Amino acid sequence: MDSLMAVEFNNRLQKTLNCTISSSVLFDYATIAALSAYLLTLLGEDDRVAVQAMPSAAVHRADTVESLAQRNGFIELEQELQTNRSNGSEIASDSGKLSVGGRSNSAYQDAIEQKAIGSVDRSGNGISDTSDNLEIDNLEIHNSRQTSETQSNSNEPRNDTEINAEIAEINVDLESLPVEFYQFAQMPEYINLKHDLARVEQLGNPFFKIYEGIARETTRLNGREFISYASYNYIGMSGDPIVSEAAKAAIDRYGTSVSASRVVAGERPIHRELEQTIARFLGTEDCIVYVGGHATNVTTIGHLLGSRDLILYDALSHNSLREGCNLSGATAIEFAHNDVRSLEQQLIQHRHRYEKVLIVVEGIYSTDGDLAPLPEIVALKQRFKTFLMVDEAHSIGVLGRRGGGIGEHFNIVPNAVDLWMGTLSKSFASCGGYIAGCKALIEYLKYTAPGFVFSVGMSPANTAAALAALQVLQKEPDRVTKLHQRSQLFLQLAQQHQLNTGASHSSPVIPVIVGEPYKAVQLSHLLAERGIDVQPMVYPSVPYHASRLRFFVTCLHSEAQIRYTIEQLAQAIDQLA
Repeated sequence: MDSLMAVEFNNRLQKTLNCTISSSVLFDYATIAALSAYLLTLLGEDDRVAVQAMPSAAVHRADTVESLAQRNGFIELEQELQTNRSNGSEIASDSGKLSVGGRSNSAYQDAIEQKAIGSVDRSGNGISDTSDNLEIDNLEIHNSRQTSETQSNSNEPRNDTEINAEIAEINVDLESLPVEFYQFAQMPEYINLKHDLARVEQLGNPFFKIYEGIARETTRLNGREFISYASYNYIGMSGDPIVSEAAKAAIDRYGTSVSASRVVAGERPIHRELEQTIARFLGTEDCIVYVGGHATNVTTIGHLLGSRDLILYDALSHNSLREGCNLSGATAIEFAHNDVRSLEQQLIQHRHRYEKVLIVVEGIYSTDGDLAPLPEIVALKQRFKTFLMVDEAHSIGVLGRRGGGIGEHFNIVPNAVDLWMGTLSKSFASCGGYIAGCKALIEYLKYTAPGFVFSVGMSPANTAAALAALQVLQKEPDRVTKLHQRSQLFLQLAQQHQLNTGASHSSPVIPVIVGEPYKAVQLSHLLAERGIDVQPMVYPSVPYHASRLRFFVTCLHSEAQIRYTIEQLAQAIDQLA
């Protein structure tokens, strides 16, 4: 077992046992049986168990050890190990490396729950034992069953007779295995995709167009210039000379990659400078930056929450938030979009059944362009004693007088929100994401979040670009003022022409809803003929009959460009009618 496998195995083991275990303990025992016996010994002790783990993992649960063992199926496990002991299995013992306190919540799939303990009940009711015969000694990290003979000669080739005999022993007919189980081209998911793409091609595929030059208020496609509303360079930082020069200088100084995880050899001075600058800008104690915005949500939510926890998320939440919920193993329930009463009802019904509860909302929703009712949500968070996460991918650098985000927009005290999440790819003209919050949260994520620990550090160019963009924003807040003016002009003109802009307000994300998908795609083509580039959004990204064009307004757009766009848009809609 290498170190990465050990950490993944240890994360799942911690979640299953509801405790914190030092990673080094896995290398102290030669067999799964020995490790299991050690864990059983410590689970049978009282709360005087010593702690050899992260300092933040020392809070003891109120449950008795006996009820914990019963709940997690360890009575049956102990009986199985007793049988192994009587058969001469080698049992090792040790002490001082388990805490019956705080638990890790990294949600990796491995064999320990399926074969040794049971399976996670995703409804939030804990662990259920699903195995009548717990085969501890034969459990391997790769879910393979190996005899002691093959383990000792694992690198030697085996003949077909041996392999076929082992397959026959477990009664598997590989010849009858459906082809879609081992050929990507035959997977139902891919076949469905090809069917959908065929329909899109009939309308003129709007995806994967090749753009030339910098993503600003204008762009070039196939040698033609267009007014662009397809990218989210909200405050014009992408292509700004100061930002570009900062990225170039960082490459000259640090190279194109830091070539290691920041935990080991990938830390550079500009990483901490960026994190501290973001924290000061938002008014939080600290900050951590990840290499990708999507990965920021997935790894943070997936790591912080577990099977005893609850996540309540808005019905229009981004895919990255939903994927984080799936990874965590927590019970995840959506509440009606921006409906505080719906959220309140979920909290009344479910809060008392779970340990940690996380409410997840977005600053600006990227499909509708509306804002979360943050003051009311903060009040619920405080009343029901939950955590609150706000995804500011589209609101940081956009909302508030100086671009401080939805917190500044509503004058929310920074520490009223536990996790301020944002991306660096929009207002900050780079790539990556961040989590800002209290010192304890950030320290825990830096040492334990898989998407940070096991990822290369952010590239020097991206780090420097984001830092420079934030510094420019602080010196030039008029960019935000101009963005607000241009966004308001676009929205007012669209509404004057009786275009359906949905719930968008106070936002540079403005949809024009037209109905069926084919109308949105055709409208996109008609506008392209008029020199306007805007992307359609169709089902399943939005409801089937709410297909739309989504306009990203920037501070770089001129009043003349916006007026021309609305006039041409209204004419094109009339033409379709």
